[in-house]
Amino acid sequence: MKKKPLILQTDFGTADGAVSAMYGVAYSVSPELLITDLTHDIPQYDIWEASYRLIQTVSYWPAGTVFVSVVDPGVGSTRQSIGVKTKSGQYIITPDNGTLTHVKKMLGIVEARIIDESVNRLPNSGESYTFHGRDIYAFTGARLAAGVIDFTGVGPEIPVDSVVELPVIDATFDGDKVHGTIDVLDVRFGSLWTNIPRDLFVGLGLKHNSRVEIKIQNETRILYQNILTYAKSFADVNVGEPLVYVNSLDNMAVAINQGSFSKAYNIGTGTSWRISMGKAPRIVYDD
Repeated sequence: MKKKPLILQTDFGTADGAVSAMYGVAYSVSPELLITDLTHDIPQYDIWEASYRLIQTVSYWPAGTVFVSVVDPGVGSTRQSIGVKTKSGQYIITPDNGTLTHVKKMLGIVEARIIDESVNRLPNSGESYTFHGRDIYAFTGARLAAGVIDFTGVGPEIPVDSVVELPVIDATFDGDKVHGTIDVLDVRFGSLWTNIPRDLFVGLGLKHNSRVEIKIQNETRILYQNILTYAKSFADVNVGEPLVYVNSLDNMAVAINQGSFSKAYNIGTGTSWRISMGKAPRIVYDD
């Protein structure tokens, strides 16, 4: 059977040998595997960001690709270890702790299975309870990608509805403004990625180069309120100027051209960080 890509994501970083150990386990299953990193820089224990990075990436890989995602603050607890098959045919091996929230909601899961550790566990690792990323997830993911097992070989099937989801607040349109949350940052550049889909935003009737009124607040106060340009690309505004644009997930985002919006205004992420967008009052920009 032809080997499938194996993609690894963790919050381990690369300062020690943890990720390398996962590679070693996978290659011990099959030295012919194609192993690639999604990222190992998920903030420690941040299940929400792990979930978001998966939805940012999974659908762009061919059907049959196997993802292993290990952000696991509950390692050694009663949380389950599972594998799922997405609607577009990729597989994800991960703790059942909310890591699959965005994939389940936005991409779709068609089948889920509990990992049978009596079969899918690194030999002679039975007394280890703190490195399931190596002993269970990398091993199981490699066996699936290498064709040693098919998906039924992961373990017993469970209802898709039982897969754990983190709380999510859907974006809304009140006829005047769209409202949503700041889900995650474009880490490298400090842009704010919202959960407001472009399809909802276009209900405002705004075209590129229109002006948009933005308000950002958390649970205690308003952090930012201003009039921004709705730009097709960063090149449409001057360096240092803020803008609203459509990101790679077809959601609305806010940025500073060649600057970090999140650092400039101390903006965080998660369901407590709310953002609204609406047409700027005409008197602001019409003479």
